[in-house]
Amino acid sequence: MILSSFDELQATKAALWKIKYTYPHLFNKLFHVVALTRALQFKYHFMGTLLMDENHNEYTPEFVTPSVTDLYKEEVQKLKEDPNFEILLQIFTKSKNIGYAKISMLVLGQSPESLLGASTIK
Repeated sequence: MILSSFDELQATKAALWKIKYTYPHLFNKLFHVVALTRALQFKYHFMGTLLMDENHNEYTPEFVTPSVTDLYKEEVQKLKEDPNFEILLQIFTKSKNIGYAKISMLVLGQSPESLLGASTIK
């Protein structure tokens, strides 16, 4: 369970929106990966660990065919290969305290106010 401060959420939203308008192609790739994560009902933490090159074994979907997981990982890899990906890494690193799920919700357009309190989204 992660408790997020409004200031952290607001700062992360501002950083993401800056990318949206400064690097729209990069933001669109991120939005695609987040939307795909949601559509496949994968945990946002799985996505975050893949993006950050962390151990993702604990969060890898169990009852999904390997071909679907591999396809998902290919889409994540396309984002990681973007020449400006380092900018996203900085945001994810700086915002790690609020959690990958809340970062993802901000990418999808939710307001920081709606994300205050404990996180139950993974």
